[in-house]
Amino acid sequence: MAIARLARHAKRPYGLCAKVTAVAIMGLCFIFVWSMFSSSSSSSSVTIQRESFDDIAQPVPANNRVSNSKTQSKKKEPEKHESSREDQKVKVESNLESKKDEKKINGSAYPSMNEHESREKGKKESSNKKDSARKLPNGVAKDSNSQEESESEESVKEEEEGGVVDGREEATDGQSEGNGEVEGEGGLIETIDQEATEKVEDESGGSKSAGKRGKIRGPLFDPIAHYSWRLCSTRSKHNYIPCIDIGSGTGRLQSYRHTERSCPRTPPMCLVPLPHEGYGFPVLWPESKLKILYKNLAHPKLDAFIKKNSWLVQSGKYITFPQNQSEFKGGVQHYLESIEAMVPDIEWGKNIRVVLDMGCADSSFGASLLDKDVLTLSLGLKDDLVDLAQVALERGFPAIVSPFGTRRLPFPSGVFDAIHCGECNIPWHSHGDKLLLEMNRILRPGGYFILSTKHDNVEEEEAMITFTASICWNILAHTTDEVSEVGVKIYQKPESNDIYELRRKKNPPLCKENENPDAAWYAPMKSCLHTIPSSIEQHGTDWPEEWPKRLETYPDWINDKEKLISDTNHWKAIVEKSYLTGIGIDWSNIRNVMDMKAINGGFAAALSQQKVWVMNVVPVHAPDTLPIIYERGFFGVYHDWCESFGTYPRSYDLLHADHLFSRLKNRCKHPVSIVVEMDRILRPGGWAIIREKVEILDPLEGILKSLHWEIRMTYAQDKEGILCAQKTMWRP
Repeated sequence: MAIARLARHAKRPYGLCAKVTAVAIMGLCFIFVWSMFSSSSSSSSVTIQRESFDDIAQPVPANNRVSNSKTQSKKKEPEKHESSREDQKVKVESNLESKKDEKKINGSAYPSMNEHESREKGKKESSNKKDSARKLPNGVAKDSNSQEESESEESVKEEEEGGVVDGREEATDGQSEGNGEVEGEGGLIETIDQEATEKVEDESGGSKSAGKRGKIRGPLFDPIAHYSWRLCSTRSKHNYIPCIDIGSGTGRLQSYRHTERSCPRTPPMCLVPLPHEGYGFPVLWPESKLKILYKNLAHPKLDAFIKKNSWLVQSGKYITFPQNQSEFKGGVQHYLESIEAMVPDIEWGKNIRVVLDMGCADSSFGASLLDKDVLTLSLGLKDDLVDLAQVALERGFPAIVSPFGTRRLPFPSGVFDAIHCGECNIPWHSHGDKLLLEMNRILRPGGYFILSTKHDNVEEEEAMITFTASICWNILAHTTDEVSEVGVKIYQKPESNDIYELRRKKNPPLCKENENPDAAWYAPMKSCLHTIPSSIEQHGTDWPEEWPKRLETYPDWINDKEKLISDTNHWKAIVEKSYLTGIGIDWSNIRNVMDMKAINGGFAAALSQQKVWVMNVVPVHAPDTLPIIYERGFFGVYHDWCESFGTYPRSYDLLHADHLFSRLKNRCKHPVSIVVEMDRILRPGGWAIIREKVEILDPLEGILKSLHWEIRMTYAQDKEGILCAQKTMWRP
């Protein structure tokens, strides 16, 4: 009976099976609808995040534009297979960005570093501070902002034109080269997840060099990071140069430097200590030409050198440089006059403006030429364990440190008016005569190579005669000065290619047409001879005008002269109306200046009437404008700011960075290391002027605070800002 009753119920439309089936179907529908809403919400959050980052993304470096253009459309689509952890990070970053945008809307572009109140209080007070603490001299703010916007647009076009050739195209990591030491790693402690600011590999399948990496998903500097620091523990101690000195290890002192530039895989995140005997503020220019503080650079090898040479003397707490003493017997003035007498076309300060001094022995050579309006850049070699390049920098003369063995120097081709080697002890005939070929590459057509020595070597003399004849250098003078007792040879580089065709032996051979003579960053020296520029579009076809007319004369190979003139006027207005009077810098304390992202040398030109010299640095990811800077009568080098610069700690009085960080957003794995490097090369009491986007300046202030830098002035208008900070004596 029961079975029959159950059967009758099952046959009905509202039977048990029907009810169970209906419940199951409703449950599946609920799960389906829930999953659809959940996935769409996640997808939309990713899309919003991507759009917000694209709004603040910087122009792609020139050497990256091809690969990125292929994947641009892919990057704008929402990713459907993100993991739950990545989704969570994206939401957190999106909240951070929205908070920053809200802060800007409320009127406070970024909080002043002189305030110690909370951020909420800073927002309420920002409207009152706009017209007081942050305001620059009248007329500057609006002009600067409009110039910055146009300059930002121009920089996008510039980076699309092509950049400096990086010789590490075959390297797998742009920040590692050589032995891969990791000394200095771990000096920085952050209290947040580092993955939030790591780079993402390009979707096109990776990259060959640092310039081809994908975009950073978050801000350049994490706005909620907290930093603590420690001192570097290296063999070279307070003179540590990360990419030249070996960070750690054992052995004799003579082996503490690399044979070639070799940077740690991870940039040092530690702070270089001050000298163990203390550090004093440098002697001001021009008094520093005659004396410097001994304790600022004292070490045993320098002590031994002082005892053997008369042109520098330790006197109490100073190292003095007697005016009547020089490495050259009879004085450096007599030495320079004798050179000019041998070759009358060498008119110091007129025909000759930019000189490279190999070896950086007696800095009185550059000091005397400076009085003649000649800029002399001293190249301190890595074998100089006495650190004479540091002595030159402390005195206020330009110098850099670089190995000189198998790789090209970081200069473009055909830019130096003259190269001087006075007892520089360089084995010119080693490495298959590549060293002299490198001098030929960077020497201007018609330029002079001046070689002086007190000790003639017959074998070296014959080899020099043979090789200079093979590259068609003309010997203009070969004599021994009776007063200085120095043998001087003056060679001149050819001005045209006609003489190369007359060589009986084509050795060294001419370089191939596709060999770029300006490829200098990590590029190996070549065994070939570059031809002389002959086309009107090439730099180096004509000798520049005499100084100072050279500064305002633009040769035919410069394409956009109007743009160059506009850039010059732009920086002249900023320097005169703002930098010199409106930001609190005492320029009598400033001598050594670096423009960390020079374009056409406009900043250096604006300071040409001040008693300073400017090291113009053209980043390797930027358009190659360094030949223009040399053509105007200044000097500079190529450099990748993902690595340490080739100079000693505490070398510069002022660092100028115009939109440097935003351009490096997609190049450097550790952007904070750039700030650490600025701390290394800037002297205590030195200044940094940073012009940037507001979203970069905001967290950058926090990093500088953690380094105990004093923020002297902040100013912002719309999305652009300027920050002026001064380094203190603080060390952890």
